[in-house]
Amino acid sequence: MTSLEQIKVIAFDADDTLWENEPIFKSAIEEFCQLMVPYGNPEQCAQEVYEVQMHNLSLYGYGIKPFTLSLIETAIRISEQYVSNEVISKIIEIGQRMLATDNPLLPGVQETLQALSGKYRLVMATKGDLLDQERKLIRSGLEDHFHHIEIMSQKLPHNYQKLVTHLDLSPESFLMVGNSVKSDIIPVLEIGGHAVHIPFHTTWAHEHAELPADHDQFKSLTDIRQLLPLLGV
Repeated sequence: MTSLEQIKVIAFDADDTLWENEPIFKSAIEEFCQLMVPYGNPEQCAQEVYEVQMHNLSLYGYGIKPFTLSLIETAIRISEQYVSNEVISKIIEIGQRMLATDNPLLPGVQETLQALSGKYRLVMATKGDLLDQERKLIRSGLEDHFHHIEIMSQKLPHNYQKLVTHLDLSPESFLMVGNSVKSDIIPVLEIGGHAVHIPFHTTWAHEHAELPADHDQFKSLTDIRQLLPLLGV
């Protein structure tokens, strides 16, 4: 039996693995930094946004609502508290539009999940705000493909071990598919699971990490549809 023949459950990250997400955030930052032009250049503004987000991650977690709070805090910081109520209202509108925006499915997602769903238990395992991620899943039309949905506050080895235990699996029977080396690949390999990296064309700086070298239970693909021949489907 090859190692991939042991797989019983395939878990998929959501944002930038199943649907587009990071471009929506990048566009929001660009719009925000245009509002902040009276207080500094857009490059410095974007860096300030990132620094405030990093400071707030342990307090707020991931998602659009924490992001919007971080934009407001950034505006207050770089304007030295001179930002107007009108601008604060526009920042809130940016966050509201993000919440109302559809996240386009990435190519091949629908047919790949359809082909796999009869042969494996499929799981969506993603970080983010519970309400926000549930809303995106429902809008995507992919909900019926998944046996289980796991909205995670962090993606660390112990979080994955907890998920594997909940699914009554050994790690060797678990495959994680995602675009983030830091969150979707390295911690799964650390617990003895399998991982497939499918990069997205843009990745949040916080998620950057080095690809694992020469690991028997790691594969890197360029398209989600390549999962099917990899698994012999």
